Amino acid sequence: MVAGALALVLHGHLPYVRSRNPGSLEEDWYFQALSESYLPLLESLTSALRQGARPRLTMSLSPTLLSLLSDPVLQERFEPWIEQRCLLLERCAPEEQGAAAELHAHFQRQLDGFRRHQGEVLRGFQELLQAGVLDLITCSATHGYLPLLRDPAQAVHGQLRTAVREHERLLGVAPQGIWLPECAFYEGLDAALAQVGLRYAVLDAHGLLHGLPRPRYGVYAPICSSASVAFFGRDSEATLPVWSASDGYPGDAAYREFHRDIGWELPEQELQAAGILSSRPLGLKLRRVSGGDCPLNGKLPYDPAAAARTARGHALSYVQERLKQLQELEAVMDRQPLVVAPFDAELFGHWWFEGPQFLEQVFIQGQAAGLSFSTLRQHLSSQPQLQVCRPSPSSWGQGGYHAYWLSASNAWVVPDWHRACLAMVQAVRTSLHRSGLQQRLLQQAARELLLAQSSDWSFILRAGTTTELARERIRRHLERFWRLLEGLKSDGQVDQQWLSAVEAEDSLFPTIDPDDWRS
Repeated sequence: MVAGALALVLHGHLPYVRSRNPGSLEEDWYFQALSESYLPLLESLTSALRQGARPRLTMSLSPTLLSLLSDPVLQERFEPWIEQRCLLLERCAPEEQGAAAELHAHFQRQLDGFRRHQGEVLRGFQELLQAGVLDLITCSATHGYLPLLRDPAQAVHGQLRTAVREHERLLGVAPQGIWLPECAFYEGLDAALAQVGLRYAVLDAHGLLHGLPRPRYGVYAPICSSASVAFFGRDSEATLPVWSASDGYPGDAAYREFHRDIGWELPEQELQAAGILSSRPLGLKLRRVSGGDCPLNGKLPYDPAAAARTARGHALSYVQERLKQLQELEAVMDRQPLVVAPFDAELFGHWWFEGPQFLEQVFIQGQAAGLSFSTLRQHLSSQPQLQVCRPSPSSWGQGGYHAYWLSASNAWVVPDWHRACLAMVQAVRTSLHRSGLQQRLLQQAARELLLAQSSDWSFILRAGTTTELARERIRRHLERFWRLLEGLKSDGQVDQQWLSAVEAEDSLFPTIDPDDWRS
């Protein structure tokens, strides 16, 4: 057994994409993530456990993702969505029938897992938490990019306090760790984390390496801030082979091609007859990568058996590389090294379809080869002595700092957030003795403010993908916020039908407390 351990960390998150209209693009995002990533991850972890492995994984479930997973309307819509996809698979080309049959079987397995938990997918995560497989941590309430929300400080407090409350409500236990959105840190954030009981987080490597004093063990041991919050650093050597399509495993010719989807190929009239209003990706991908220089229209039919063999081989390679890395670190360190490998959860399954199979094999083959796995919380329990350092402002976004969220395409929203949060603080402070209606207005205003602060919409604006949808989402939530505050100022003079409709549509965080924005 090699000294030290590998700590795999997955960040589970989606923006609040609940829609009043079934079959919407936003709803597709959620159902594809559920059927390709979250249910398959539960399947793979459970399978590894049943085969005698001892998987250990730290995983964040963001409050918005928790809200989607526990939403009864979405639970009712999932099975018809799967059935619709299975019917569309019948339209595949003759040479794609083998891949289509395997994808149909995949959908049925995920549907079986969904039914086993009676639609309550969170039960699966809770079972693995109780089994010691998972350490479930939180994220800020709506994935707000905290360095851009720190003035006024109540904006960050509202994000964090709402997150902790929602995590405990839905999972039955208060979180001790947090995935900071985009791993973004600013000086003083650790004190805000400690104030709500959060004790550890992950940063990109330079968040530790540029710390003061420079950490003695680099990114291979956590540090502790002056606010008694531990920070772990991302190791690039352990992450590059997994996330990079150009330099890592996901770009292998045998794996499923992400960008070739029959939703782009079927005639629009056939899609509309199935209830899909326009051409778009449907999660029905039946071709393989086929080589980096292969054009999209030349992709070969997907061979699931060949892809599974490739995933097993890549898992073995990854395990061997981590063992070698830990052996080299052990030789130069006077404590057991920890290699931290954080990823977006949807890399496994959604972006890299074979990712959950790879992860299962890493745990099975890793145990057979003597590789130890650890959660972040488990490591802190076994290594209580930490070096005190001041982490450096940083993020894992492009450029390593905050520029991606301050570009010409998305910086306009930052002053809007600032004005809205100042108004929220003022409204809470001047509404000490509230009627039931005034409390409703403030609670919904808090929800709309949090939803407007989601960094996902800023990311989309910068990436240039579904920009109109992102812009509309930000404006919609801010317009609702200001209308709710106007109703508060006018002693509750608000259209009750409109208020009820907004509460029904943006119904997350039922225990939200406007007083979180007081101080």
